[in-house]
Amino acid sequence: MFNSKIKNEDIDFLFETILTLKNMDECYRFFEDLCTINEIQSMAQRMQVASMLRKRRTYIDIAHTTGASTATISRVNRSLSYGNEGYKLVFERLRENQQCEE
Repeated sequence: MFNSKIKNEDIDFLFETILTLKNMDECYRFFEDLCTINEIQSMAQRMQVASMLRKRRTYIDIAHTTGASTATISRVNRSLSYGNEGYKLVFERLRENQQCEE
């Protein structure tokens, strides 16, 4: 089992609820109830930043394209390089899903 710094019963419950979602519509419905629009947009922005960093795009290009601050880009880059490989996991799964659809 992964040893997380944030692990507790409340967060376990949150993640269990997220794992029950079955499709994009359910994700929209749940996250719009759970989060503010800004919170959702911030998470989406981080995913775009991570995707662009994996493609070796420059900070300037990423900032211009996504509107992310260099601090946000740096934080995402640090997570990609030294984090818990969560981004790597989801990007690999996305790639596998795209190959299955082809």
